[in-house]
Amino acid sequence: MKLSPDETVFWEYGYIHINLTMVTTWALMAMMVISSGWITRNLKSDIRISRWQLILEIIVIMINNQIKEIGLEKPERYIAFIGTLFLFIGLANICMIFPFYQAPTGSLSTTAGLAICVFLSVPYYGIRKNGLLAYLQSYLKPTFIMLPFNLISEVSRTLALAVRLFGNIMSGGMIVAILLTIAPFIFPVVMSMLGLLTGIVQAYIFSVLATVYIAAAIRIKAIA
Repeated sequence: MKLSPDETVFWEYGYIHINLTMVTTWALMAMMVISSGWITRNLKSDIRISRWQLILEIIVIMINNQIKEIGLEKPERYIAFIGTLFLFIGLANICMIFPFYQAPTGSLSTTAGLAICVFLSVPYYGIRKNGLLAYLQSYLKPTFIMLPFNLISEVSRTLALAVRLFGNIMSGGMIVAILLTIAPFIFPVVMSMLGLLTGIVQAYIFSVLATVYIAAAIRIKAIA
């Protein structure tokens, strides 16, 4: 039983290798790009719209409302990043219902990459909103003694994002694999349904935490 899709290597040359994580990640990205282009090719503002446009609008409205509820006043500035995070993680986890599929989110390299994206987006939005000096000064709040602790907090929450998502997806896959050997016709179906729910919840939690971190970064002036 393989704990991670990183263990399935298709091609290797020295330090360069292509594994299952890379293949599924690029396949999911290609699927998202192609499907988004196909759905948005004929957008309409009429009363009658396509079923796919209706689904797309529902998803966009839900994400916008969630971003606004967390405290970001203009969600359209952040939905491209946060919405992509949610859709990618959600799609990667939903596809676990297919046999022989291993989610790239079950690889620590993938979750670490997503967490690093969040880590870089926080100062980006913070500096964009308040300026470089005001953002850097926030690390000295409420006193300069807190500087090392604030820096450690930035790193530790990034690590927590990566490990939380990886641990939940990897453990879910392990449980299904174990039950498949014990009762191949009963438990795996139930656990797959629970895994599907867990995958959506994990995508939601990851995107919400990313939104919270960004909201904290752009509220520097209000806190100061």
